[in-house]
Order: sequence, then C-alpha cells, then structure tokens
Amino acid sequence: MKKILSFAIASFICYQASAQITIDRTKQPTPGPAPIITIPDPVSYKLANGITLLVVEDHKLPKVSASLFIDAGPITEGKKAGVMSMMGQMLNEGTTTMSKAEFDEAVDRIGADVSLSSSGGNASSLTRYFTEAFKLMADGLKNPSMPQESFDKLKSQTITGIKSDAKNVKAVSGRVISALSYGINHPNGEFVTEESINNLTLADVKTAYSKYITPSRTYLTIIGDIKPVDAKKLAESLLGNWKGSPLTLPILAKVSNPAKTEIDVVDMSNAVQSEITVTNLVDLKLSDPDYFAVLLANQILGGGSESRLFNNLREKHGFTYGAYSNTGAGRYQSTFSASASVRSAKTDSAVVEFINEIESLRNTKVSDEELATAKALYNGSFALGMENTSRIATFARNILINELPKDFYRTYLQKINAVNKEDIQRVAQKYFNAKNTRIIVVGNTSQMLDGLKKLSYPVMMYDKFAEAVKESTSSVNVTAPEIFKAYVTVMGGEAELQKVKSIKATMTMGMQGMSLNASLKTMSPNMELMEVTMNGNTVMKSVFNGSTGYQAQMGNKKDMTAEEIKEKSAITSLFEQLDYFKNPAFKSEVKGVEKVNGSDAYKVMVTYPTGKVKTEYYDVKSKFLLRTEEVTGLVNNTNDYSDYRKVGNIMYPYALTTIVSAGGQQQVIEMKVTDLKLNSEVSAEDFK
Repeated sequence: MKKILSFAIASFICYQASAQITIDRTKQPTPGPAPIITIPDPVSYKLANGITLLVVEDHKLPKVSASLFIDAGPITEGKKAGVMSMMGQMLNEGTTTMSKAEFDEAVDRIGADVSLSSSGGNASSLTRYFTEAFKLMADGLKNPSMPQESFDKLKSQTITGIKSDAKNVKAVSGRVISALSYGINHPNGEFVTEESINNLTLADVKTAYSKYITPSRTYLTIIGDIKPVDAKKLAESLLGNWKGSPLTLPILAKVSNPAKTEIDVVDMSNAVQSEITVTNLVDLKLSDPDYFAVLLANQILGGGSESRLFNNLREKHGFTYGAYSNTGAGRYQSTFSASASVRSAKTDSAVVEFINEIESLRNTKVSDEELATAKALYNGSFALGMENTSRIATFARNILINELPKDFYRTYLQKINAVNKEDIQRVAQKYFNAKNTRIIVVGNTSQMLDGLKKLSYPVMMYDKFAEAVKESTSSVNVTAPEIFKAYVTVMGGEAELQKVKSIKATMTMGMQGMSLNASLKTMSPNMELMEVTMNGNTVMKSVFNGSTGYQAQMGNKKDMTAEEIKEKSAITSLFEQLDYFKNPAFKSEVKGVEKVNGSDAYKVMVTYPTGKVKTEYYDVKSKFLLRTEEVTGLVNNTNDYSDYRKVGNIMYPYALTTIVSAGGQQQVIEMKVTDLKLNSEVSAEDFK
C-alpha cells in the first residue's frame, strides 16, 4: 500500500510540474553544452626494429584490437598502377605454413577478425584469443605465400571489375576528378587500367612487398583488455624479428588550381543523370588553426540534410536526391569538393546553384542558427564516434604522424565551439574556390552540353581517362548509311546476309562467378529465343514469335508489353543494319569518333520508329560493330562485340560482354560462342 501511495504522489508531483512548463514549439531548442571527451593517453614504446607501439588499456569489455599502419605516404605506381592493391590482396592468400583456406579457418575458429592490406593489418578478438589472432596477423605480414594461382585469380577479378566500371558513370567521374585535379602522373591522380593490370607480374607484387611491407615508419596500436607491458611483450615476440627496407616520405611538387573556373565535360551516352563535382585543391593540415573552422564551414555548405546545398538543389529545386560537400586535410594537398547526381536536363541550372551557394558562403556571414546547428551536429557525432575503438586507435596514431599536441582530440570540441561567424567566412574565402575552380561534369552530352556552353565558363572536353578530346562530329566525313553499308559488306555482303534465314548459337556464359550455358535462336524475319540453363535446368527464357512474346525467370512469367512488341516488330531482318539504311522510318546520325577498347570507332545514334534511341560504335578500320548502348528507364545496357569469325559466307562475333547498370549497381555477363549453325536446327515451333 505504501508503494502504491508513494507512486501516486510522485505521479501527481510530475503532473503538476509539467502543467507549469510552457513549451514554445515554434523555436528550435538551444543546444546543450559540448560533451566532455575523455581520451586516455596511450602508453608508447619504440621497438628495436623501428615499430612505434601505442597501447590504450581499457578493461570495460573482454576484447582487444590491434591496428598496424605502415606510413609510406602517397606511392607513385606509374605503368604498374594497381600493384599496391594487388599486393595487399595477396597478403590475404595464405602464408608459407598455412593455405588461404587453413588461415581463414584458423581465424573463424576463434571468432576473430584478421585482415591485411598494402598499408598494414588489423586483428581483433576476445581477450582469451587475442594472442592467437595477433599471431595470425603477424604471420600474414611477415610470411605471405603469394602463390601464382592466387595472383592469376585476383588479376582476372580485377580486370573484370575494371570492365564492369567502364560504363559506371560514378566510377568514371571519380577517376576523372582525381586525374584532372592532380594530373595523371601524380600518385593521387593516376588510376588503374586494364592495360596496367595486364602489365603486372607476380614478381612486381613481390617487389612491392619487399619495398613497402616493413617495420620502418610503422605504427602499431593495441587497444582493449590488455596491460601495456603484456602488449609490448606480445609485439616483441611476434614482430620484434621483423625486418624490412627503410621508408622515407615522398616529396611531392605542389599542384596548381586552374587560373579561371572551367567546366570539364566527359561524355557518357549511357548516363541517365549528370555527375557534377565542383572541386579545387587545398593545403590544410590537421595542425592548421583554420582546421576546425573549415569543418564547420563545410558542414554548413554541404555536410548533410541540413546544409545549404541539400536544401537548395533537392528541397528547393528538385534537381537531385542529395547534394553534399567534403574537405580533405593532411600532410599533402587534398581537395574541397561539392557534388550531386542531377537530372541531365537540369545540369546547367545545378552548376549555377553550386557556384551561387559557394559564393554566398564566401561573401556573407552565416546565421547564428546555422552555426549553432553545425556545432551541435559535430558535438553529437564526435562523442558518439568515440564508442568505436578503431577511431581511438586512429586518433593516437594521428597525433604522432601529424605532430599534433597530445590534447588535440580531448580539446577537439572546445575548438569547434570556439569558431565564430567571421571564421567561417574567412576560411570559405580561403579554401572554397569560386573564381578558379573545376566544374567536372560526367553525363550524356546530347542532353546537357548546349546548356553548359551558355554559362560564362570555358568548356573543355575529356574522355573517360581524362585525356583532352575535340568534338569531332564536324571532322567526320562519312554518313551513317555509309557506315551501315560498310558493316554489311565486311559481314559478307547484303546478298549473303539475306540468305541467312535462321541462326542457332550455343554459348557459355559467366555471370557473378557462375558458369552457365545459353542458347540463342533467331529466325527470319524477327523471331527470337534466348534460353539460359544451369546444370540442365532453365533459369531464364525470353521468346518473341513475331507478334507476341514473354520472359520467364525463376518460375515467373511476364508477357511483353505493347511497346516492347512494337520495338521488336520494327526489325524485319536478322541483321538490323539492313533495316537502318533501307527503312526511312529509322533515323541515324554520326556523332563523332570515340575510343572503344583501344580502337577508334564511329559513334552513331540510331532512332527507331518507336522513338527508342540506341548508340552504336563501328570500328573505323575494320568496319565491324564494336559496341551498342541503350537506356531503358534507369537501366543502362552495354554490349561489346569481338572475336569475329567466318561461318559459311558471313562473319559473326563469337565473344559478347554485356554490362547492365541500374541503381548504382552493375552486372557483367561474359558470353562465348561454342557452336554456330546457319539455316539449320531452328523451326517455328521453337518460338512458342
């Protein structure tokens, strides 16, 4: 009874108190004081071989983690671009005493996380298993087996990834941004290509290992349920005998920003949006007094959904799903950038808004509310991030590498909260360029280039590898019908192509690591059957009988839409180029010459009678079709054709690579013809 009575009294008091409080919900609550950050100083040791050991003792959880970082600085790879990444992957392929499978099993058996890379390694586990986890990491670093078969596998996977990214607009944008900002000969501007990966040998990987996997300039941070003296003993026992080449940080020449703002455009006809990035190089060290003001200035400009860019380009204008900015900092030059994926038709308008927002931050002081909100976000996110032990390890290492005061992170929020409006404007003027910046746009030029040329900036054209190009339409003295006729000629001639009434192609297919079989049957005028099987079972089937069709996959069947049927019916030959130059309902235009897999190719835009647009690329020398591109909704389809062989009296491509891009994801399908039949083994019954 007393408990019930005391609960009733307490409830009444709370009710009375709440009734007397008047809350004005029209005003944003005033942010509270910054959280007090407590970060223990690590115990520091210097091992005889040069390793700097940092230990942070923390017994709150029965867990220990180790992070080993080799401070080699930016590495120029040149014609061997990709060798460091490949070397890092090879460190995870087993040791001289354990195969990869045995190594992975040993890690799983103790429930640990162990990983290695070209810049070091990580190991974490429960306290009782940490010695074993650390031993595995050390073994991987010191004694990698580097088998040839693993190298061949990783090399093949890397090349497949490069091919997959060839039509990935975001991937191309990222590559071009770095290459144009720093230059392709700068370690931050060079990039991996299929050619550079093909240049690599296992010997190159082993050479990179010998040079860069070393205790020199190495920082080992151990955090968790372990005493410093025990951590030191463990490190000395497993890494104390590790030897390697001495490292010195590279000295890099300063790179200049453009003298005046320019727009750098890369044409990707498969793009359904434009990737816009406004960027300039900055010199900003973590020890710079401007550092904290720059963090807040960036937060206000484009740090999240509360920022100016987000509210302008998304909320106000609806150009994009999100617009953001970012500012790097460190011992070497880094970049400030503001970016968004924008509807193609609004590319020029979005560029104007980007520059307007940067200019506004440079020329006008921010509001009290904006500054308070930015500080509150940093206060909360920084304090929350301290729950991550890996961040504490990074902080401890950063202090030494960047020559920061010991209390740099303990006083981090104090310095954030000391920034005023004048500081924001000053650093915006210093680090966020508007008059001498690069505006890099990757997208479909047919939908946005004219608008960009109307802005008050010079427009430069580049290819997907940051090489300057000239708009070449005017220099091409050949028409689309002439290109189609040349293709028909090298394929065997119109008369021979007309004799082909059916084709049966048996193929192997590689997709997402799976091996499948495929059969393609076509029959004049436009019937088509594609069937994919795995272990004798049909996994996908697509049929068109000339008037109706369907697609079946995983037990689900979907009939072709009226629009799809109309598009299929527009073609009246097994070789559609015959329709292109004979049927006036097809419209075509030569858009210039571009590189396709190293060859110069005529770029031809073909518009179907239904309005569908397809881009085709024909080799300038051989006249063969090398590539087709189509955009359907938000799905991009790219087909690359190669390995043309003579079958009877015609030529046929025996290799096809299809790249399907949708929602930022890509799927690469490799098909090889193993058998081809003309005018046999196909009947109308196949298309039911």
